[in-house]
Amino acid sequence: MSISIAIVEDEKNYNNALKKVINYQQDMKVIAQFFDGNDAMQNLPAISPDVVMMDIQLQDMLGIEIIEKLRKEMPNTQFIMCTSFDDDEKIFNSLKAGAMGYLVKGESMDKILSSIRDVYQGGAPMSFSIARKVLKHFERKLPEIKGFDELTEREKEILELLSEGLLYKEIADKKCISIDTVKKHVGNIYRKLHVNNKVEAINKFNNFKN
Repeated sequence: MSISIAIVEDEKNYNNALKKVINYQQDMKVIAQFFDGNDAMQNLPAISPDVVMMDIQLQDMLGIEIIEKLRKEMPNTQFIMCTSFDDDEKIFNSLKAGAMGYLVKGESMDKILSSIRDVYQGGAPMSFSIARKVLKHFERKLPEIKGFDELTEREKEILELLSEGLLYKEIADKKCISIDTVKKHVGNIYRKLHVNNKVEAINKFNNFKN
């Protein structure tokens, strides 16, 4: 059974080139081509292809808008952005809208074909430059996670009890330790999490849990 594909791309030469290469493959077939956003918006739901190759900057609207509006109507369709734009805002807006892949125009046809197969099988293909941007975005959050990982098991237990609203004396009684020991643990927690008070510590703890 071949992978059914729709192409939404207002550059006709590129649209037709994609169709020609895709249709040359034994395991996939282009079942629709769209050269503007409105046409795609109106007709994609009825066609419901396995994969949509979506340009971001169409002449009449953004491809991101199309995905946002059609995602719920087309739960079994996977969208791959194929565009010349690689700025952070468009990347993350595309992924938030529901795109499962993001390719920069200029990728080899082999990469595009393998990405179609990949997304069809549940993957999330991206150009290397895009993948690096996504990783850097998450790396900015790593220092906070690292601080939490530095806590000992006992410190994590005490932090959890603090988040439940227990007082130092109640924590001491529950863990069979002295209040001074509790205070020492709390001081270590503040230092490792880079916070100054209980509220900040609890907020960070809740963020880690979420």
